[in-house]
Amino acid sequence: MHKEGVGAASNEVEVSGPAMDEWDPWNPPYPPYCHASPNLGLKAHAQLIDKWYDEINEIIATSRRTNTIIPDRTPQAVDDAFYDVLPRLLPILEKDSVRRFLKFFCQVGDSMEWGFIITPLTFTQMVKQNALQCAKVVLEGKAPELSGFCANPNYMNRYGYFPLHQAAEMFSVDMVKLLLCYGASANVRTAGAEVIEDLLPLHVAVENTCLHKYLEENAFPNQEDLEDSQANLKYICKLIHLLCLPEMKIFLDTTRLLAESTDNLFDELWNYIKDGKLVQTAVLLLAAQEQIRRGPSRKENGNSMQDGVSVMSPPKTNGNSKLDGFSIIINRIMTRKISLAVQTVQNRKKNKELEMEKKLTCAALLLVRAVIKAGDALDAYIQSHPEVPHNMKVSRNEVHERVSYILKDTGFYPPGESINVGNLCRYENVLSKKESPNNHGDMFAVEVGCQDSAKKFVRNGTPRGWELKYARRSFFPYWRSVLKARSPCKVIHLDDARSLEDLEKSCGKSADLGSSASLNPNLGLLGRAHGFSKHQPKRMFCSAALPLLKLFRNA
Repeated sequence: MHKEGVGAASNEVEVSGPAMDEWDPWNPPYPPYCHASPNLGLKAHAQLIDKWYDEINEIIATSRRTNTIIPDRTPQAVDDAFYDVLPRLLPILEKDSVRRFLKFFCQVGDSMEWGFIITPLTFTQMVKQNALQCAKVVLEGKAPELSGFCANPNYMNRYGYFPLHQAAEMFSVDMVKLLLCYGASANVRTAGAEVIEDLLPLHVAVENTCLHKYLEENAFPNQEDLEDSQANLKYICKLIHLLCLPEMKIFLDTTRLLAESTDNLFDELWNYIKDGKLVQTAVLLLAAQEQIRRGPSRKENGNSMQDGVSVMSPPKTNGNSKLDGFSIIINRIMTRKISLAVQTVQNRKKNKELEMEKKLTCAALLLVRAVIKAGDALDAYIQSHPEVPHNMKVSRNEVHERVSYILKDTGFYPPGESINVGNLCRYENVLSKKESPNNHGDMFAVEVGCQDSAKKFVRNGTPRGWELKYARRSFFPYWRSVLKARSPCKVIHLDDARSLEDLEKSCGKSADLGSSASLNPNLGLLGRAHGFSKHQPKRMFCSAALPLLKLFRNA
């Protein structure tokens, strides 16, 4: 394995020449060859050449491990080989067994490494399965079984996104922390034909949070929600109530963690406000309010142009420096309101688009002011919720009363009215029998808080990571992907495929079954969507790869 990678790197060095006009992290500049003295013998000359090649290989390996690599340089044949071994790798990653992974790597490492680096598809799959221990081992690259290979957290995969994008889509706070700890950049962006371009990991977290079932069904405003100032106030309070529910915690925690490491956070927040995306604005405001209160960097805190109007950010004041960041946002919103008013006068007639923009801007201003006054108390309450809501013991009435008290105490609550947050129900049957704690009702024991039962089946081998899967799938439509511009997999309704043979036959008509590269990396090997709700039919998402269809037998 290792020799093959060294040989490939050496061949690249010979072709590239001793110097490069543009520095390429995959093939960086290397020291010129030191010509041997004529007095050296053949053996000494050979040792000198070997030493020079070792030095070059070390430079190349270090560069590939530590720099941002765009695009993926892995040959198609290596990725094809990875897909061949993936069915055997998945159970290892599900268990997050380092010992089994290292043993497996020794056997089939050629399909998981190339040119001193663990391939991006291999590492992306580790992130997808939330295999924290295995991911840590390959990030360190110190295990003897890895033969010097390690993973680069800033290496884009062939589908156009980075490991941190995948961790954000999984809402795995622990994986995000691990990647950031090992140098992953929160400022890398997606690129390519198979992905929605120019997305930061923060965008993935925010946009995915807005797919939360509670928000998607109850939070997005309509014309009535923004009809007047009273309707605005009622809608903002409703949105805040929804975001403070315990079921939102892992989604907000992921956004908060990524926001801490994202540059130009103010620009990203302002883009959401300017585009009238109130739900996204609320998610980012609540999750990143601590960074916003600290204010932007000096570079961000200068003059800027918004909608053709010069905006001077207000200077810091000793008396109210805590709100400096929010003051800048409010200043931009007020400037935008003036700009929209000017456009309305110039048109001399009502324009539906302009009217809606004005209403959305007014709602955003009210939202920002609510977070300025009540944000600290709301954030403290959100942080008091359990990490995952599978054993949530806080009633919704208690949440409603607490959030209402905080908003009333700060003057943001419709007088004489109660807030109706809508119909709140999670997706049903989100875990298969294999993924559930066991097949005999212990799942229910955990949900209702039976600690003795919970401890018993944990000792008996509860599937690792089921809590995150359960929390995510209960509220997030994981068959959808913010990252994917298009999907190569085919959607098949169970009603249309009465047997596995029908399923195989249907898939065979839609794809080249001989190509293992037809797998969808975002939906994973087993892209199964279980029961979604009482009113939604069960569907099955499958890859057009026959060797994997047998995995559906135990669904």
